[in-house]
Amino acid sequence: MTTLLKIEGEVAKPLELGFEDLAKLAEAHQVGDVSRLDPKRSGDAVTLAGVLSLAQPKASARYLTLHSSRDDFHASIPLEAVRQKAIFIYRLDGQPLPVGSGGPLRFFVPDHAACHLDDIDECSNVKFVDRIELSAERGFDNRPPDEGTHARLHERQKSD
Repeated sequence: MTTLLKIEGEVAKPLELGFEDLAKLAEAHQVGDVSRLDPKRSGDAVTLAGVLSLAQPKASARYLTLHSSRDDFHASIPLEAVRQKAIFIYRLDGQPLPVGSGGPLRFFVPDHAACHLDDIDECSNVKFVDRIELSAERGFDNRPPDEGTHARLHERQKSD
């Protein structure tokens, strides 16, 4: 099995999940055709809640830190703000999500602005996620600190 996602930190069961593990999650946690949530997105997803049900977060887990080793990007966000609405896009046309589409996993918070938190922004939608960490305190986060840096990051990504 090729590991797509490692789950660690404040969980009862640290896990390594592959494509088949995500595909086997209960139907209630599968999100077919994410373009229904956002027309700019494509593929199929699983809910964050479904993934967390496997790892069993401890009561002390207050933050979700998303790690992308591919581009050394990290975002730490309040867990409760996204637990029931966030998804991991993992499949495109029945196959694992390719790197060109943000694979192995693309974390997505539909309507992130509705969370009404400064910690949940467009950069909370992380590409290339391969590890998540639950913690009591905010974890490592290297998102842009201001609007200018944020705009430059997205301009650079468009040219890549």
